[in-house]
Amino acid sequence: QVELVESGGGLVQAGGSLRLSCAASGGTFSIYIIGWFRQAPGKEREFVAAISSTGSIYYADSVKGRFTISRDNAKNTVYLQMNSLKPEDTAVYYCAARPLVVVRTPADYDYWGQGTQVTVSS
Repeated sequence: QVELVESGGGLVQAGGSLRLSCAASGGTFSIYIIGWFRQAPGKEREFVAAISSTGSIYYADSVKGRFTISRDNAKNTVYLQMNSLKPEDTAVYYCAARPLVVVRTPADYDYWGQGTQVTVSS
């Protein structure tokens, strides 16, 4: 059983930056793929970025070049650095974990955090 806790959300102006953290406990963190997803009001949860156990990285086209995902296995933490934020990035951001293979479908992730709100004002 893996428990995930997100932090770092908040209110920022367009063009600003935030860094989200996803802290894990339980299980063997280093073997898990960690994904970041987001869900805006009235919309489906969507893939943002993922990092594999070996450090391979994947991004949604909408955030490529602006967001950076990284992991620190010694701290059992994955980060999402978000730069050049836009109002359309406003959403609740979730991290999730699964073993073995990176996928972009939320339903294929086994463990989820509670989410952190990111609001970007224009």
